[in-house]
Parts: sequence; structure tokens; C-alpha cells
Amino acid sequence: MKHLDYMVFRNFVPVFLLALSLFTLIIELADLFSNIINYLNQNVTASQILRVQLLYLPKCLSYALPVSLLFSVSFTLGMFYSNNELVAVFGAGIPLLRFTLPLLLIGVIFSIGGFIFQERVVIGTLQEKVDLSHALLHIQESASNTDITVLADNGRIIYYADYYNDATKTLNNVIILFRDGNGNLTRRIDADWATWNGATWQLHRVRDFLVQGAKGDVVQTSHEQLSDPSLSLSPNTFSRINNKQVDQMRLGQAVTWIASLKRAGLPFRAALTSYYERFSFATTPFIVTLISAAVGGRFRKNILLMSLLVSLVLSVIYYVTQMLSGLFANIGLIQPLLGAWAAAAIFGLVGIFLFRTSRT
Repeated sequence: MKHLDYMVFRNFVPVFLLALSLFTLIIELADLFSNIINYLNQNVTASQILRVQLLYLPKCLSYALPVSLLFSVSFTLGMFYSNNELVAVFGAGIPLLRFTLPLLLIGVIFSIGGFIFQERVVIGTLQEKVDLSHALLHIQESASNTDITVLADNGRIIYYADYYNDATKTLNNVIILFRDGNGNLTRRIDADWATWNGATWQLHRVRDFLVQGAKGDVVQTSHEQLSDPSLSLSPNTFSRINNKQVDQMRLGQAVTWIASLKRAGLPFRAALTSYYERFSFATTPFIVTLISAAVGGRFRKNILLMSLLVSLVLSVIYYVTQMLSGLFANIGLIQPLLGAWAAAAIFGLVGIFLFRTSRT
């Protein structure tokens, strides 16, 4: 069996490396061509463009890995079948599962390694690539926001502000409402502006309305400055941050960000779905290896063309399914966990079914 395992590995590796290089190059060129006109208009040098593309390389490898595995496994098994080597293997009583076990183990290794690679390399280099390309193209993104309403402390505190300045970490024309557990108003604070001191919001030119007694009498006081330990909501909660940026956060940062969205009463389903997709996407190399091991031995003619066609078609179907399930999760039709794992679960079951019904 060691000789068979070595034969499978020896035939698989060159095809895989070639496919990985090809698909990575295609993704790199797609990104380059989509920005090349902007680079030329901004007189960006060739060395700067090369640096941007090198920073994008880890993300391209992450994208290209599943497709490369799908193609290389199906092509390798197709060549075995075309050369009648699979017939000899099955005639010797060796089942398809045992024969393709080295490939399945490679899929598992790439799933685990891909997750670690994504967390430790891809996220950092992708953020550097985005920052550098924006700097070269003179694109400025502001996290400042207008007309903000944010809930905190499970809805007991409500913030209203006309404008949040992310550069200075200040709020303008602030109204803060305090409610009890039954939703009754207990206090209102109006301030001309508020500044973040690193721990709480410092309110300026304050009018403080406190509801007292059973009759709801209102007592008003004025202050030049006022701070309250309960006003400790992070400034990032008020900023204009796209949920897709969860893809650019490390796991710990993503957990903290999602928790802050929940506390503030802001939409968090898209961010939570993206967080779960980090784990489901990591299983993709094993799933596509399972599927390609099941269908690879079915091609006897036009192996290169059929392997490439099947790889592209299944990849498109997989990513479209993942996109649709994520969209359904974002709008609340299904739970974020289900939306993130639906595509992986469906294709995993399809792979098992194809494997059990494949020729052996």
C-alpha cells in the first residue's frame, strides 16, 4: 500500500502545484486589470503596483486553493482511469476510499493549515494591501457618521447624535436617554458635544433632566462638563463601519466587534455570519477533495478539459450557494450559523453520496 500511496502522491503534487500557480495568477491578474486604469491615472510606478500584488498574493492563494485541489484530484484520478490503473487497483480488491485516502488526508491538512494561514498571514497582508492601494489611488475612507441612534446596556441607554467625528472621537448635539427595566424614562441628558477620554464620554454644556418621585417630577440641572461611568460605549460603535470588514479582523477582534454591535442594538447578523464563515470556509479544501475523488475516476476521455470544466462549474455553484445562504442569514430568513455552514453541509453530503455511488 505504501507504493500505491507514493504513486498517488507523486502524480498529484505536480498537477496541484501547476493548478495552484495558474489559478492564483488568474486571480492576481483579475485584481490588477480591475485597477490598472486607476493606477495609470495616478502615475503609480511598476514597483508600487508589484508591491500591492505581492501583498494580495496570500489572499489569492486562499481563494485558489479549493479550485486547485478540485482540479488536480479529479485530473489525477482521471489519468489513472484512462491508463487502466484504476481497473488494476479495483481488481486487486482495494476500495476507492483506501486508494484516495492520501488525497483526503491532504484535504484535511490543507483545511487546518488554510485556517491558520488565513488567521496569521492573509488578514494582515490583505489589510496592508487595501491600505496601500487606497493610498496610491488617493482614496480616503471616513468612519465619521451622521444621524446616529445607538442602544446600550440592553436598551436601557439610548444615544442620539447629529454627527460623529472619527478623527477627534467627538459627538455633536447629543441626547442620551436612560430607561428602567420597564422601559420608563428616568433621565435625559442634552449636550452640545461629547468627547471620548479613553474610558467614558465627557459631556460639554449639559442640561440634565432627572425624573423623580411617583408623579414623575422633572428636575433640571446645568453643567459645563459632566461625565458618567455608565456612558462608556466605545466610539467605534458610532462609526460607519461595513460589516464586511469582519473578514479583515482576527478572531478575537471579530468577537469583540460583534459583541459591541449586540450591546448597542445595531444590526449584527451579517457580521456574525461572516465570523462563522471563517470556520466553514476552512473546511472547503477537504469537501472539494471528497467530491473530486468521487467524480475524478469517471472521466476516460478529454480528461484535462472535463476536469477543468467540472472544477469551475462546481466552484461557481459552491460559491453561489454560499453567497445565497449568507444573504438569507443577513436578512433574517435563516440563522447566521445555518447561513454560514449551509453550503459546506450540502456539498459535504453531496460528496459522500457521490463517493458511495462511485465506481469501485
